[in-house]
Amino acid sequence: MRDDLISGSLPVHGADIDPVAMARRDLQKKWPKRFYKSAETAFSDGAYSLLLDGRPAKTPARRMLTVRNDVVAQALAAEWNAQEEVVNPLKMPLTRLINSALDGVSQEVEAVRAEIVRFSGSDLVCYRAERPDALIREQANAWDPVLAFAKSRFGVEFCVVSGVMHKTQPEASLAKIKSEVEKFGDTLHLAALNVLTTLSGSALIALAVAHRHLDVEAAFAAAHVDEDYQARVWGADDEAVERRRLRKRDFEIAAFLLLN
Repeated sequence: MRDDLISGSLPVHGADIDPVAMARRDLQKKWPKRFYKSAETAFSDGAYSLLLDGRPAKTPARRMLTVRNDVVAQALAAEWNAQEEVVNPLKMPLTRLINSALDGVSQEVEAVRAEIVRFSGSDLVCYRAERPDALIREQANAWDPVLAFAKSRFGVEFCVVSGVMHKTQPEASLAKIKSEVEKFGDTLHLAALNVLTTLSGSALIALAVAHRHLDVEAAFAAAHVDEDYQARVWGADDEAVERRRLRKRDFEIAAFLLLN
């Protein structure tokens, strides 16, 4: 058995995670046949290891594939058990994210934290449309509560601007967000927070999910106000619909990992 059976096929931190781009790239790949009968977990030394037919599985970088939460461990094993004739990483978003955390984020913790803070410096919820009025209202309805949450929870103020010209946010607010992000000491949770931030374009939306102020549906909707408005006005093509479906799946997985 190859412990790192899908080395090179599961992205680590910093790799391209566009789900449609990944699907196109991987159409020509031949995934390994399923070589194990069952996946399960075993608890030892404070962590749950993924076992394939009783043997420990490893990440592409040959680290032990372990998590510290039983709910996550069971979901991880279920993802492996759900594979059929081949082991297809495109159908294993939780495995991909955990591999990214263990192989990538664990080696770049400060850089990942800094990346999240950088998002807050040009956060999605701070940049509003200048027109039409309907979109302005929809953005306000979705994003003003996020800013209110940040003010109430963290005591920070963010400047809201119309248009796309960059507005420097108060240093005190960014410093406070930095201190909040630094509280995420668990590598898996930090990786999940980073994915939520990247997919939404908003560190504040990601933090609202982390603190259970927004559920996954509300957070994803808030992150896609502009896209949804454009789809209603102009329609959406099949590729856009598929990209959104896969992005939402990855968003949901990240939220699941963050909250467990």
